[in-house]
Amino acid sequence: MKLKVNEIFYSLQGEGGRQGEASVFIRLSGCNLHCDFCDTGFESGDRMELADILSGIENFPCKWIIWTGGEPSLQLNDEALLFFREKGYRQAIESNGSFPFSPLLDYTVCSPKGNPGYAKIKNKKVDEVRIPVRAGDRIPPVSDLPEASFYFLSPVFEADGKTTADNIAFCVEQIKKDPVWRLSVQVHKLIGIT
Repeated sequence: MKLKVNEIFYSLQGEGGRQGEASVFIRLSGCNLHCDFCDTGFESGDRMELADILSGIENFPCKWIIWTGGEPSLQLNDEALLFFREKGYRQAIESNGSFPFSPLLDYTVCSPKGNPGYAKIKNKKVDEVRIPVRAGDRIPPVSDLPEASFYFLSPVFEADGKTTADNIAFCVEQIKKDPVWRLSVQVHKLIGIT
């Protein structure tokens, strides 16, 4: 079996409920959405055998894989998840939620995109919902979202710092109005790591 892989890297999880944890990121190519704030060149990539992906990550001292993209659920299937599980890895996914998640995943992040992206979610229960937010966006009621342990508002980082500051301030105000939400700032961008 092969997956089209855009990049593999070892870093810290920069956002959400697992923020600060060492993780192996496997970014799969392709996406079913084209968000204007996407910070990833996810279309290119190389088709890799699962064994080749394993050889690219097995020297990292961490046993957490984060499948990301693009949209990883376009390619990721139970065969790949079982392969890495049998090698001792725990696995998370960061997805827009428009496809069902495998029960073989250890941690699921649904980050709905588009307007209204939350209406397209195919999962009833996830570990966290993390919504990218710009100032003025409509924040959906939690009742419209999957059941989750955590609900995060994540301010979109813009090329111009002023707009980013506006996005952060907007998220803070929304959370103060409805404290079911938490703030998830992309710490990896603030501290300059991949």
